[in-house]
Amino acid sequence: MSESHSAPHGADTTPPSRIVLGGFLMGLANLVPGVSGGTMILAIGLYDRFIASIAKATSLRWSRDVILFMVLLLGGAAVAIVGLSSPAVWLVVEHRWIAYSLFIGMTLGGAPLLARIVGKPTGASALSFLACLALMVWVAKGLSDSPLEESFPVLVMVGALASSSMILPGISGSYILLIFGMYDLVVGSLRPHELLDDPGGSIGILIPVGIGVVLGIGLLSNVLKVALTKFERPAHAALLGLLLGSVVGLWPFQRAVHPELESKKRIEACVLALEGADAAAIQEETGIEVDAAELAELRTRYAGKTKGDLKLLGLQLETYPPGAGRIAGAVALLLGGFLLTRRLGVE
Repeated sequence: MSESHSAPHGADTTPPSRIVLGGFLMGLANLVPGVSGGTMILAIGLYDRFIASIAKATSLRWSRDVILFMVLLLGGAAVAIVGLSSPAVWLVVEHRWIAYSLFIGMTLGGAPLLARIVGKPTGASALSFLACLALMVWVAKGLSDSPLEESFPVLVMVGALASSSMILPGISGSYILLIFGMYDLVVGSLRPHELLDDPGGSIGILIPVGIGVVLGIGLLSNVLKVALTKFERPAHAALLGLLLGSVVGLWPFQRAVHPELESKKRIEACVLALEGADAAAIQEETGIEVDAAELAELRTRYAGKTKGDLKLLGLQLETYPPGAGRIAGAVALLLGGFLLTRRLGVE
C-alpha cells in the first residue's frame, strides 16, 4: 500500500500543490450532479488521509499536519465552489454530455489505484464490493418521487445527506440535491451574483445546509476511519464498488425532457405565468424573457400544475442518439479525465 493510503500523517511527502488541486477537484465535483467529491480525493490517493484528518478535526484533536492539510484542501474546494458555481450549473444544463463524459473518465481513473489496495478478492471484500455497487445502481434510479419543502429542518437534513459526497466516493451530493429538487436552490445560492443581489436569501439557505454538512461529515468520517482501520480490505472494496457504480447515472447522452423547467428561475417564471403575470412582470421578477406565444404555450402546457409538479418535470431526463462527432468528443473527454486522475494518483 502506498504511503498516502497507509499513512495519513505523511504531510511531508505530499506536495501542497497536489492537496490544493485535490481540494479544487473535490469542490468542482461537488457542483456536478452525479459526481462525487470523495471520488476525486480517492482517485488522487489522498482519501485515507482525508478521512483521518476530518475525524481528528471533528474530535477536536488538532495538530499542525491536520490544520495544514485541511486549510489547503478546503481552500482549493472553496475556490472551485464559489468561482465555478455559475459555469458548472450552465455546463450541466446546457452541455451535460461534456460534463458527464469528463467526470466518467475522472471517476474511472481512480479504480486501478483502489483495486491494488483491495488486492486478491476474498469473500468479505467481494460481498462489500457487490453490495455497494448495487447501492449505486439503486441511487441512479432516483431516491425520491417528490420534491421537499424549503424549510430549515429539511435544508439541514439535505445538507447532511449531500455531505456524503465529500466523504463517500460515488455518492454525489449534487445528485442528491437534484433528485430532491433542490440543486438549483442550493448551488444557485452560491453564485456570486446571487450572494450580492440577495445576500439574505442566499444566507438563509446556506446556513441550514452548512449545519447539515458539518453534522454529516463529523459523524460519517469517524465511522469510516474505524472501518478503514479495522476492516481495511473489505472497506476499500466497498469504496471500489461505490466508485464504479457511480458512473451508472452519468450516461452523457441525456437531455432534459422539459428544458424550460431546468432551473429555479425558469420554474419561477412558469409559476408566474400560470398565476396570470404578463411577460414584463415575469422578466422583472426572474430575468427570464418570454414573448406572448411562449407565455400562452406555458399556460397551456402546464395548466393545473403546482410548483412541486413543475420541479418533478424539470428533473426528467431522456436519452438521445449522439452523432459521430459527439461520440468522438465524449471518448476524448473520458480518456482525458481518466489520464488526469491516473496521473494525479501516481505517488
